[in-house]
Amino acid sequence: MKAIIIAAGYGKRLGKYTEETPKALVKINEISILDRQVRLLEKEKISKIVVVIGPNKSKFTNKNFDYVEDNHFEKHEQLGSLMEARNHFNDDLIILFSDILFDQKIISEINNIKCEIGIGVDLDWKKGYDGRTEHPISQADLVEIANNKIIKIQKNLNLNTNSTIGEFIGIIKLSKKYAKKFLNYYENLEKNHIGKFQTANSLDKAYLTDILLDLVKKKYDITPIIINGTWCEIDTPQDLEYAKKLFD
Repeated sequence: MKAIIIAAGYGKRLGKYTEETPKALVKINEISILDRQVRLLEKEKISKIVVVIGPNKSKFTNKNFDYVEDNHFEKHEQLGSLMEARNHFNDDLIILFSDILFDQKIISEINNIKCEIGIGVDLDWKKGYDGRTEHPISQADLVEIANNKIIKIQKNLNLNTNSTIGEFIGIIKLSKKYAKKFLNYYENLEKNHIGKFQTANSLDKAYLTDILLDLVKKKYDITPIIINGTWCEIDTPQDLEYAKKLFD
């Protein structure tokens, strides 16, 4: 099992905190987001850690990781950054954003579930937006679930539905078989796709949710991994202060 951590963004919304420091290295009560993630991954016996880095890459000094440099981070979004690490799609994978904090329970639930492709989903997600004025609920990556299958993933889903609505927490699990399938799927898009790609203006500007939605529309079964622990996303200074209270 490998983990790929996508840490190639600017994190501009954190302002002064990321002017010279990658978001993954911002400290929460004296421990960086990346170090907190890695400690929990290692407890799950996931010792092969791959970090995709972009701006201020010289700040990443921990020699225990495999670093992949994203030299095109200004030209593409999350999906493009992830695919800079395509040479590592040769094992069971856990893929995660570098700006999320989670407890051991969550990563254990995701690691231990048996599925070909699954994503972490929080069904009790609305409480995470109470008082979150700098990052409103309209920016949540929502997941619609029916019959234990994901049928849609995007922002601003209709909440007045008989389906179950949760929030994608930024963690994906792929079996070794599906890691290869995922890579082949992307490389086929890379060769042949032209124009808009789901909610993005182009494949280069696509987020992970865009390729997940594309897979769903192509009838791939993506398992919703319902999580029950504590987590948060750090996107704004307000989020940072909240995380300091949530994670000591």
